Amino acid sequence: MPQPLRVRTLSGWFSVCRFAAGTTLPAWALDGTFSSITRTEDELSVVCAADVVPGWVQREDGWRCLVLVGPFPFTMVGILLSVLAPLAEARVGIFALSTYDTDYVLVKDADLARALEALTEAGHTVEP
Repeated sequence: MPQPLRVRTLSGWFSVCRFAAGTTLPAWALDGTFSSITRTEDELSVVCAADVVPGWVQREDGWRCLVLVGPFPFTMVGILLSVLAPLAEARVGIFALSTYDTDYVLVKDADLARALEALTEAGHTVEP
């Protein structure tokens, strides 16, 4: 299990959007300071700032984004587990993303305070 982590909350609210497989990535999906695009044979998923998503898009709104401050070497194990276990204990649902350098955990805005409290109690440092 890794040592306690630093966790920071990104400003703003985010949406998780779903498109059919083969859909061309909409330009607005890259607006803002954070977005994540995942294409599979079944779907195209976009996580981005909620305020750029058109009303017709299939989406789940109301997410806040927690950054696990990295970078973390690929050999480091248990990073997500050290965050997800306390969130699961606190009954906080998540949507997790990873990049080359770090991991991101989205929680619903209504659960944000409970999530940050659970992470603090688990020994992580929660930054503003």
